[in-house]
This record gives sequence, C-alpha cells and structure tokens, in this order.
Amino acid sequence: MVSSQPRKQRKSRYQAPLHIRHKLMGAMLNDELKEKHGTKTLPVRVGDTVKVLRGDHKGTEGKVAVVDLKKLTITVDGVSVTKSDGTEVPRPIYPSKVMITKLELKDEKRLGD
Repeated sequence: MVSSQPRKQRKSRYQAPLHIRHKLMGAMLNDELKEKHGTKTLPVRVGDTVKVLRGDHKGTEGKVAVVDLKKLTITVDGVSVTKSDGTEVPRPIYPSKVMITKLELKDEKRLGD
C-alpha cells in the first residue's frame, strides 16, 4: 500500500533505488510517437530530442545532454542560464516538463522499458 502523505511520497522518491529512479525519469511522447509505439511515456535517455513545455525556455528544442538520476533532472542542449559573472551554465529541467519528439533507438529493447 502506498501512502498519500506528502512527506512519505517525498521520502520514497528521494530514497528510491536506481531501477525505480529510471522509471521516475519518464516524459511524454508527441502524438506521432504515441501512435507508432503504443505508449504515452518513456524514460528520457541521452540523445533523445525533447521540447521544453514549461518555464522560461518553453518551446525550445534540443538534444538531451545529461540525465542525472541522483537529482532526477535532465540537461538539454540550448537551455542555459547566465550567471552574474557572465558565464553560461546548463539549466537542469525535470523530465515531466518536456515532451520527447525524437527517440534515440540504439536497440529495440528500449520500448520494453
């Protein structure tokens, strides 16, 4: 039985093992990919092309450069912020705030995730 208490929800999320964290990295597929593969979401992987749906970078498309399972975030090429000293750093994004537009299919096993 899963608790509905927010503190227990957060605890289970932040203390989850890697195989569960991988499933928490799911992002929705665009309509074309939904029809083709018969699923609504897939975990994000490095090399996928995604479109940002929320925040300051809404509408930006780019390839996934980093998937951080520890922080449960992804980094997308072309999405960065400028620090006060003028340097640009990549902006981490939660995978639930992006839509996968192109999959990186190195093997067909991916669709069985």
